[in-house]
Amino acid sequence: MISLVEPTAADQLVDLYREHYRPLVRIAALLLDNTASAEEVVQDAFVQLHQKWDRVVEPHKRVAYLRSVVMNGARSRLRRRLVRRRLDVAQPATAESAETGALRSEGRREVLDALRGLPNRQRECLVLRYYSELSEAEIAAALGISAGSVKTHTHRGIAALERALEPTR
Repeated sequence: MISLVEPTAADQLVDLYREHYRPLVRIAALLLDNTASAEEVVQDAFVQLHQKWDRVVEPHKRVAYLRSVVMNGARSRLRRRLVRRRLDVAQPATAESAETGALRSEGRREVLDALRGLPNRQRECLVLRYYSELSEAEIAAALGISAGSVKTHTHRGIAALERALEPTR
């Protein structure tokens, strides 16, 4: 049965999407080397076509319009990426002296050695609290202990670290 009703603009856009979305994503992905960015560019192209639907009347021009918008969108993203890279390189990094780096590395090693010397529960509480930045409740849930136990183990672990890292007199 043939329908005498012409498809609406929305129906036509859906048909265009179904037919041309994947090939357009492939084009954009080849240009961008990033599928997620390619999909965003193509989605943006369809949004622009929807906004200008009345201006692009002929069906074959709609596909050409989509291709053009996808190409321009991909080029624009590449330009922004290049500018970002240039700006990152252009900023001079302040380098620390070799002595400072060595002292910092030595300090880290001492802290890690002291941390490894703690009982397991104290070490776990300190790592989850200060490295993973979890709250006492989150640590308690992760370790299957009470919040009060977390406080006790954390307090004892800090005290033990202070003793272990105390400068020798």
